[in-house]
Amino acid sequence: MHPPPPAADAMDFSQNSLFGYMEDLQELTIIERPVRRSLKTPEEIERLTVDEDLSDIERAVYLLSAGQDIQGTSVIANLPFLVRQNPAETLRRVLPKVREVLHVAGVEMQLTAAVSFRTILQEESVSIHTYAHSFLQVILLHLEHRDAGVSNAWLETLLSVIEVLPKETLKHEILNPLVSKAQLSQTVQSRLVSCKILGKMTNKFDAHTIKREILPLVKSLCQDVEYEVRSCMCRQLENIAQGIGTELTKSVVLPELIELSRDEGSSVRLAAFETLVNLLDVFDTDDRSQTILPLVKSFCEKSFKADESILISLSFHLGKLCHGLYGIFTPDQHLRFLEFYKKLCTLGLQQENGHNENQIPPQILEQEKKYISVRKNCAYNFPAMIVFVDPKNFHMELYSTFFCLCHDPEVPVRYTIAICFYEVSKLLNSGVYLIHKELITLLQDESLEVLDALIDHLPEILELMSTGGESSVQENKLSSLPDLIPALTAAEQRAAASLKWRTHEKLLQKYACLPHIISSDQIYYRFLQRMFTIVMTNNVLPVQKAASRTLCIFLRYNRKQEQRHEVIQKLIEQLGQGKSYWNRLRFLDTCEFIIEIFSKSFFCKYFFLPAIELTHDPVANVRMKLCYLLPKVKSTLKIPADKHLLQQLEMCVRKLLCQEKDKDVLAIVKRTVLELDRMEMSMDAFQKKFYEKDLLDQEKEREELLLMEMEQLEKEKQQSDGRPMSEKSFEKKRRDTKTPTTLPKSIPISVPGPSGTSTPSTSKEIKKSKLIRSQSFNNQAFHAKYGNLDKCASKSSTVGYTPSVSGLGKTSVVSLTENRENPILKSSA
Repeated sequence: MHPPPPAADAMDFSQNSLFGYMEDLQELTIIERPVRRSLKTPEEIERLTVDEDLSDIERAVYLLSAGQDIQGTSVIANLPFLVRQNPAETLRRVLPKVREVLHVAGVEMQLTAAVSFRTILQEESVSIHTYAHSFLQVILLHLEHRDAGVSNAWLETLLSVIEVLPKETLKHEILNPLVSKAQLSQTVQSRLVSCKILGKMTNKFDAHTIKREILPLVKSLCQDVEYEVRSCMCRQLENIAQGIGTELTKSVVLPELIELSRDEGSSVRLAAFETLVNLLDVFDTDDRSQTILPLVKSFCEKSFKADESILISLSFHLGKLCHGLYGIFTPDQHLRFLEFYKKLCTLGLQQENGHNENQIPPQILEQEKKYISVRKNCAYNFPAMIVFVDPKNFHMELYSTFFCLCHDPEVPVRYTIAICFYEVSKLLNSGVYLIHKELITLLQDESLEVLDALIDHLPEILELMSTGGESSVQENKLSSLPDLIPALTAAEQRAAASLKWRTHEKLLQKYACLPHIISSDQIYYRFLQRMFTIVMTNNVLPVQKAASRTLCIFLRYNRKQEQRHEVIQKLIEQLGQGKSYWNRLRFLDTCEFIIEIFSKSFFCKYFFLPAIELTHDPVANVRMKLCYLLPKVKSTLKIPADKHLLQQLEMCVRKLLCQEKDKDVLAIVKRTVLELDRMEMSMDAFQKKFYEKDLLDQEKEREELLLMEMEQLEKEKQQSDGRPMSEKSFEKKRRDTKTPTTLPKSIPISVPGPSGTSTPSTSKEIKKSKLIRSQSFNNQAFHAKYGNLDKCASKSSTVGYTPSVSGLGKTSVVSLTENRENPILKSSA
């Protein structure tokens, strides 16, 4: 049924409504116009058609002669290819046509030609002599194009050419004409171009030529009547000083800079100041103290009365300035510069107003933006200012300023100080505990940009925080960062709730450093479960993989057997046997990380059979992903100890070959079978070809066993020290920590030593030596650099642990999964 027509009284035929309809029709007409214009008439199509039998050179010549502008632009853009393909014919036939076209070419064609000429130079398609003969005059001809963008494009090409041209060519083709181009009678554009060419050319000539021919032009342009020319030439004095040496710089360049620093134009004074700062290393101590320091002092004093753009430049160069003048300040001057920096750090914050942003005049808003840039530059220079005052004086001189920058109301300022936080931490060294609160503040910042900047070096910062204070490492790990864990968890939750998944992924990757910072229990209860939840529920694949890898590292460093068994069981039951195929795919990702981080024996004991069990998965994508993983799975086996697992693997692959119905999976299975056949098995005994890999794996396995021994021996040490746990205290501790008193039924408990023995038979001396050995391993393993974790794939530098020792054989793997009613597992048992 069609809807009933609207009632007559509901229809609006008012004048306003009719005008609205007419406007809509006009909009439709405007939309259609480009469509009509884009259509070509048969005559236009005929003109645009080119004979297909023409060669590339002939086609280029034809299009440049008779084609339209867009076709000529296309030929010029393709000029580097033509020169590579046939340089002689291109230079003989095409380039003359290009010269003709460029005389009347528009802006787009000119820009394209400048880029193409520069590309030909960079690709070295022709010799320098040929290039100078064919292209240089074209470049020089268009340098003074009336369009500033075109002129700058040709200038950039010329500056690139100057770097490679021989001295004689430079002198005759560029320097000699430059003498007339730099005269006052020429246009401002011509003199500006001359300034930049002089700055580029100086280091190409000897001192005599520079002194006789170049420096007079430089002096003339520094005293030009136009402030734009004086400013441009002033900025080239840095390049000129590097080319003429220290003596000429002191006698020629420095007097010009002093004069320009007193120029009536603010842009000229600013250029002189920045050039002086960049040339500080060239001048000796006397020049710095007697000439440059008074100029800088005067510049700083007048900066607040001048334009805010001068303050922006001054704040940006202040760190380099203080570093360059360090050692020649008197105590009073040192204090004045420090106070000047502190004043800049709070510039604009005192001008509080209760007005709405829409009601603020535009000039005030523009001024506030400049003040924000000044404070941002101060944050950028903060590490240099710590060096300036000496890190020992940080608390007294700069802490309040650091506090203000970390709490600045503007995001760009806090973002910049977050980037610098690691450098500040390194400089403070043992005084890093002074900025604990600021770390927490930035971790809790409402802007994810600030958090993203901070977490780039978060592992290194946390390591310095945990080891750089006055107290011991263990005390730091437990008590000196009380707000760290809530701040880290809150930061992760904010990142997870946002749409910036890359920040979330990076944060999860950086959390892999936490085993070196906080205790195993804190990680287990505050972070490990959260990683598992992200793997199970997050919708972004890179985030899930980052959480999975970090979870594996947490598992690797966990020091309680009960907790380890619980995590392993969750991974197998909720991921490997999960109802969602997506979870089963993530289980395979986790298996890949476990192969990378743990020893081969660990993977074989707990994850080998659950992984290959997925060959029977009903979803083709899961089977396909497993096929890609099978070579890595096979690489964990050692013959003859893992012969039964190899048989299981071969049986699963055989079933896939025989029963697989999906053609894509079957194709991958066939390729995987060939790869598996080519693989050589690792033996229990060391082999020469696998020696390095076997040695690294043996080291992993040894460290896993040491970690288990350490846990057992620490428990025995507590009891031997007269601190046995009563039933009540044990129950209280269990309630406090929420640790289960019994292990999961599906994972057996394995204790080191011969089966059937309930009391250790080793003597106290042996136990003591084992404890010392274990504690030394603990110090090495838990305080290693976080960076080693990222290298475990190539160097296997991370250490793993095995949740049980050598008492567990293949029956333990079966018992781990005995409730699944799987026929393959039953046969393996």
